[in-house]
Amino acid sequence: MMRRALFHAARAQGATVPNPVVGAVVVDRNGVVVGQGFHERAGLPHAEVVALEAAGDRARGATLYVTLEPCCHTGRTGPCTRRILASGVSRVVAATLDPYPQVAGHGVRELRAAGVTVEVGLEERAARRLNAAYLMAYEHQRPLVVVKAAASRDGCIAAAPGRRTRISGAQAGRRTQLLRAATDAVAVGVGTILVDDPVLTVRDVVRARPYTRVVFDRQLRVPASARVLGTPGNGRVIMVTSAGALTGQASRVRELEADGVVVIGAASLEDACRQLVRHEVHTLLVEGGARLHRGFWEAGLVDRLHLIVAPEVLGDGGVPLFDGVAVPWQRLTGLTAEPCGQDVWIEADVHWNR
Repeated sequence: MMRRALFHAARAQGATVPNPVVGAVVVDRNGVVVGQGFHERAGLPHAEVVALEAAGDRARGATLYVTLEPCCHTGRTGPCTRRILASGVSRVVAATLDPYPQVAGHGVRELRAAGVTVEVGLEERAARRLNAAYLMAYEHQRPLVVVKAAASRDGCIAAAPGRRTRISGAQAGRRTQLLRAATDAVAVGVGTILVDDPVLTVRDVVRARPYTRVVFDRQLRVPASARVLGTPGNGRVIMVTSAGALTGQASRVRELEADGVVVIGAASLEDACRQLVRHEVHTLLVEGGARLHRGFWEAGLVDRLHLIVAPEVLGDGGVPLFDGVAVPWQRLTGLTAEPCGQDVWIEADVHWNR
């Protein structure tokens, strides 16, 4: 039943931030599913409430399977623990605890104190992976960082420095849009803006929440004419710069802020990530360029890798993938490689033994 709850939770991926994705299933004494549901987005009823309302009186004496510890505080909605107690549920099975400071085990203790049997840990690994971004935000105070890059067969991302080069095919492009839709923000460096002038939108894919575009620009070199700055309707823009630029280019900062851009000064990539979490960025998709990729690798901040390998060869003058930093293959787990049109799409998790 927990797998069914996980299935429902996954239906809201990319739509619930700053909340986690949660699914719930109510099973009566005879093993019959009498209620199920998921949390659709922040401000709407939590998964437990949806499932219990569907179950009605049949919840009395039943078991509630839920993918995350029930909340016990009042936020945008009321505490789920009180709704559970009022329903008459006799047993709660939670996949994992909630690290949110106002919950963090308190929900389990409240239910147990009221006489409800509570078990924690069923399908915990799957539940933690499903909520990896939420858990990263509250356990490590930074976003889950997903690096995505497209490279030629000889490991280059462009034919030459400063030259716009189309590498991956149409099918990989569609899959990239799905990847963007499942994240909170896409990030690029100033070099990508100067060469490609992207808008950084989610195209041809339904997305329930507005998208965030993040530009790393230590010296505020992004021109006022950049398309990413002229398309506020496509989502907010966060400009990450240096502390020196904040004070040394105060007039430019004011211009950007007047156009609705959020400008933050950061001492390092780690500092930038901590600040992005405060802006409800729990999943950061880093698409380039090579220097930005290198920075994230060298800082040990990469959590997942998506690498598209195209069949063509760009030759000796090409710009090397990740600015020459070798992929730490020994740290990759769950690696998969599959055809994606003319390309090969490689995906893996990155573990740094923290």
